[in-house]
Amino acid sequence: MSPLIRPLRSLANGLGFAWWARVQTHGPDVTYWFGPFVTKNGLEQVLPAFLDDLSSEAPSSIDHSVLRCRRSEPLTINAQG
Repeated sequence: MSPLIRPLRSLANGLGFAWWARVQTHGPDVTYWFGPFVTKNGLEQVLPAFLDDLSSEAPSSIDHSVLRCRRSEPLTINAQG
C-alpha cells in the first residue's frame, strides 16, 4: 500500500468525499460502517470479504449500502433496547 493512501483517505473523509459501506445486520441488530475508501471501486473490491466475515457470525439477515459521506466514531453501533 502506498504511504500516501492513509492521509488521502483521511482528507477524503474530512471533506465528505470518502466512500463507506453501511452494513446492517438483524439478529443481532448492529450497524457497521466500513471505510473510508478513496474510490468506490476500491470499496467494492474488499466489501465481499467483509460481508463474508460478518456472515460467519450467523446474523438472521445482512443489508448494505454504499455511500459517499463523512464518518467518525463510532463505526459499530448496537441497537438500543
